Amino acid sequence: MSFPKDFVWGAAAASYQIEGGATADGRGDSVWDMLCRKPGAIWSGQTGAEACDHFHRYAEDVAIMKEIGLKAYRLSISWPRVLPEGVGTVNAKGLEFYDRLIDTLLGAGIEPWVTLFHWDFPTALYHRGGWLNRDSADWFAEYARVVCDRLSDRVSHWMTHNEPQCFIGLGLSAGVHAPGDKLGFREVLLAGHHAMLAHGKAVQVLRARAKQPLQIGYAPVGSPFYPATESEADIAAARAAAFRVHERGHWNNTWWMDPVYLGRYPDDGLALFGADAPQPKPGDMETIRQPLDFFGTNMYSGACVRSGADGNPEVVPQPVGHKLTAFRWTVTPEILRWMPRFFHERYGLPIVITENGMSGADWISLDGKVHDPQRIDFLQRYLRELRQACADGVPVKGYFQWSILDNFEWAEGYKERFGLVYVDYPTQRRIPKDSAHWYRDVIASNGAKL
Repeated sequence: MSFPKDFVWGAAAASYQIEGGATADGRGDSVWDMLCRKPGAIWSGQTGAEACDHFHRYAEDVAIMKEIGLKAYRLSISWPRVLPEGVGTVNAKGLEFYDRLIDTLLGAGIEPWVTLFHWDFPTALYHRGGWLNRDSADWFAEYARVVCDRLSDRVSHWMTHNEPQCFIGLGLSAGVHAPGDKLGFREVLLAGHHAMLAHGKAVQVLRARAKQPLQIGYAPVGSPFYPATESEADIAAARAAAFRVHERGHWNNTWWMDPVYLGRYPDDGLALFGADAPQPKPGDMETIRQPLDFFGTNMYSGACVRSGADGNPEVVPQPVGHKLTAFRWTVTPEILRWMPRFFHERYGLPIVITENGMSGADWISLDGKVHDPQRIDFLQRYLRELRQACADGVPVKGYFQWSILDNFEWAEGYKERFGLVYVDYPTQRRIPKDSAHWYRDVIASNGAKL
């Protein structure tokens, strides 16, 4: 059994996590640069200032992608590299870098899938209120216009935001991600509303100005659930759990997805959040709900659910000694079978897994190679479940492994290694891991080798 014809096999990365070149060629400061200057904010005081030096080594990295056989590469644009102040003066050299990267990808037969925002918000705009300022939606639309005008002749697949639950929730509520704030819940939800408004305005810009037909999506992180058994009751319980707002917080699906796909906030969220919920202005929800072409979602780990005695979803605890990645995330491959189905049922769009992968305790072995059998096992388990989703009739269009390279894992610095390719940071040497060779064979067989 293989995946559908024309299935998109890819890998992903993000600008701040791999590019480096933090002050090169006129790039402006981002809130992640700012947070990295804060003592104690990042593991071992590390920063993304150099990261994987992809800014200078992109040609080598694309050659490795070609060797692996990637059909597509999901990258993000650094907003302050293009607009150092966030708005206004365009940095020509910043755009030239993305020109070169896109052309190199296309020359290697790899389709670029571009994410406009993967968290490197310009510090200059943060000082003007950041996402708390309603003008942020227009700032983002201006940035989208600059990037669209430059790249849309060659880029046909776009995403607006990556994981709003993280850049809003972890960045503005928990304070562990940039900009490192701990705001009141009302302010957090207001910033989230403005970010979704920015998404809608960016989609409008892309549709209006693109130089060729586009496929546009959005890449929130999924809060996944899967049924304990294949009984109808347990499946219904998992579906219900996936689409409820169960606490006053940012970790859920519907608060960040229903406005974008259905044009409304979920009723249970509005009831739970009460006076803290944003008060949309006339036209806001229509702007947020723009027609999209695919449903992107990042998924790593989820919870097992059964139908409780009262019929309500009940989380089934993981057994003692259950499988964990190096990041201590639970290994739950079943989420790639069930959540694409649930998301497709609710939102009606084809599904793209925009991120999935694991952090491993990887190092260079005495033979000079990097052996990562656990990653191979992890990916095999998850991809088998995704293949089953396809067999169940869910229109899954693509899968992007996170990540192509080991990289700067945000507050965790360089401690976590998610890459198919090992990066020896002191020398910047790249070593494809065993999993990279394995993934090449999976792609070549369109998943039949799983």
